[in-house]
This record gives sequence, structure tokens and C-alpha cells, in this order.
Amino acid sequence: MLGFDRITVEADKCAGKPCIRGMRITVRRVLELMAIHPDRAELIREYPFLENEDLDEALRFAAASVDDEVTLLNRVM
Repeated sequence: MLGFDRITVEADKCAGKPCIRGMRITVRRVLELMAIHPDRAELIREYPFLENEDLDEALRFAAASVDDEVTLLNRVM
């Protein structure tokens, strides 16, 4: 089972949806941005707060979600 240390879930942030590193950007939004900007360098230039590792983890999370794998998330109370 893979852990996701760059993905957090906070009940009071983004309606409790999985986000990147506690920021107000959801994993879903990152995946949408990756579809719009297939060139990672361009995406990171436009969104400099994102890192390559964030993009990798968003993809891994999406793949795990498709398979309904149990995931470990950093839940902030």
C-alpha cells in the first residue's frame, strides 16, 4: 500500500477534498492542469508553487483511486 505524504485532507479546506501539501489546490485541479499543460515545465512556470513531486503524487493518487485502493492520507484535524 502506498502512502501519499504530499496529499492532505482538511475538513475546513476545499470541502475536505484531497489537496496538495495543505494548500488550497485540489488533486483534481492539479490533474486538470496536467491535462491542459502536458509540458510540466510550462505548468510549473504558470503555477510555481507546484513541484514535480506534487504532480507525480497526484497521478499516483488518481491511479490508486481508479482501482479503489485504500490510501493513506495526511488528515489534519
